[in-house]
Amino acid sequence: MLTERQERFCQEYRIDRNATQAAIRAGYSKKTAYSQGQRLLKNAEIRKKIDEHSKKVCERADVTQERIINELAMIAFSKASDYARIVEKQAIDEAGQIITDANGDPIMYRTVEPTITDDLTEEQKRAIAVIKKGRDGFEIKTYDKTKALELLGKHLGMFEDQNEKKLRQSKTEQEIERLRRQNNGNNDEDDGVTLVYD
Repeated sequence: MLTERQERFCQEYRIDRNATQAAIRAGYSKKTAYSQGQRLLKNAEIRKKIDEHSKKVCERADVTQERIINELAMIAFSKASDYARIVEKQAIDEAGQIITDANGDPIMYRTVEPTITDDLTEEQKRAIAVIKKGRDGFEIKTYDKTKALELLGKHLGMFEDQNEKKLRQSKTEQEIERLRRQNNGNNDEDDGVTLVYD
């Protein structure tokens, strides 16, 4: 059962997901708000309450893991050539006449033409962060591809956090050492422990 202040912390945490600020708003001391916030987030009942609320919000908004992954994939695998193309054109003077070289052949130049947004798929449109017209023409930017690839990679377990890896190795080494010490006291007996290395 949560206290009134813990309930308030849960409500405040939902606003901005900032444990320190939520602790302050819930009535905890500003001096200890950071540590209180971290401690409260480790409380199983509080965590359960926050997770239940998050799940309800996601269900109401129809936010699913599949939809998030699809959006990230659209950003991660978008191509600049979907939004603009390099074209070759004939040079024209101020009077609208084609400019030619000494042999009478038209002088060609290359330029970039943006793709008309009506020609883009809905998926391609959703990957666009900015479209604006500037002094030098149109500027089209997609959302951060690197970040989207990183998030997808993390979801797939491709990029294991090095600190977590070291911590896991350290715990494994400590457990092995503890078992060795335990075994040294019982050299003649099999303690039934088998260590598996991966």
